[in-house]
Amino acid sequence: MDGDHSQTQHPSHSLINSEIALSLHEAGSTEETIGLIAEYGRVAVGGDAAGVLIIRSRHRLEEAASTSDAASRAQLLQSELDEGPSLEPAERPTKVDRIDDTTSDPRWPRWCAAVAELGFQSVLLAPLATRERRYGSINVYAHRAGAFDEDDEAVAMILARHAAVALARSNDVEGLRRAIDARKLIGIAMGMLMERFDIGEEQAFDVLRRYSQSHNTKLRDVAEQIVSDRSLPEH
Repeated sequence: MDGDHSQTQHPSHSLINSEIALSLHEAGSTEETIGLIAEYGRVAVGGDAAGVLIIRSRHRLEEAASTSDAASRAQLLQSELDEGPSLEPAERPTKVDRIDDTTSDPRWPRWCAAVAELGFQSVLLAPLATRERRYGSINVYAHRAGAFDEDDEAVAMILARHAAVALARSNDVEGLRRAIDARKLIGIAMGMLMERFDIGEEQAFDVLRRYSQSHNTKLRDVAEQIVSDRSLPEH
């Protein structure tokens, strides 16, 4: 591919404005804020998938949100392979990392090769950071090579700044931990449902979602009940 960015116009660039900032700042919880960050990240630069990673330490990353299973896998591979842009020292907290072609980028060869196998050839990572601390990164993935350019870098950075401020205001470290723990809990509950009913991942999530809606109960609370009580909702 020639990487001509003009092939794909992104009218969604105009979303990076006060409306997005307001949505993030008015989110009801840290979990909701992080979910919005992932989705806005995908839409804002015209990516195919996106996610949010939280940095615990140099060798420990935890996923807080993702818009697809493939994006989730791509994010977590950084910790598994101990290689990737999110693991780089935060010497430049405002630096956006752009990978134009995962099949040839030499900086993180093992991680890039694994991401390419997942179907992503372009990656854009914007740091979630304030002057006081670095939370993690917004990671946007695209199937085609050369999907992002300098304009997308600027857009991603603006979103990341809004998002970092929203996170700083919405909650503290404990809030981020709860958001991550909730995601893990839901994953465990889904695994139990998949094994019990011999269903796929999407079907398991639908079971949780339907039960949550019909009983007016938070998805996290439904998952916690399943994991702790071993009592499964009716399929």
